[in-house]
Amino acid sequence: MTEIIRFVTDEDDLSACLALRHEVFVREQGVSPADELDGMDAECLHILARIGGQPVGAARILIRDEVAKIGRVCVLPAMRGSGLGGRMLDVMLAELAEMPQVRRARLGSQIAAITLYARAGFQPVGPRYMEAGLEHQDMELSL
Repeated sequence: MTEIIRFVTDEDDLSACLALRHEVFVREQGVSPADELDGMDAECLHILARIGGQPVGAARILIRDEVAKIGRVCVLPAMRGSGLGGRMLDVMLAELAEMPQVRRARLGSQIAAITLYARAGFQPVGPRYMEAGLEHQDMELSL
């Protein structure tokens, strides 16, 4: 099956991203819809992963000043452990590396996903904290 990971360019792909996020964060992890939909999506770059045409992963990037905040990274349960999350991260970081105004990437990792980001070179910064009922750790990477 063909895997395609690309930045979202139309409303249909954005809708697929939002549906994936709802499935993973709201239905599976119990995050409230108000926490998941924070009103920032219009300001973000979005990435969508499809396998065999089916949406299986999504993420977004909010760029402020010199920092790219990667967030809402989600992969459907059936695809976890396949390396898809890492490949999505590679696509995002390659794009950010081409943006001279962006100096750092930052994210708030759920504790269960720290190793995914550490493999890409992210380092923990600051203390762990609770967000939307889940324990997180901020991580950064210089670009």
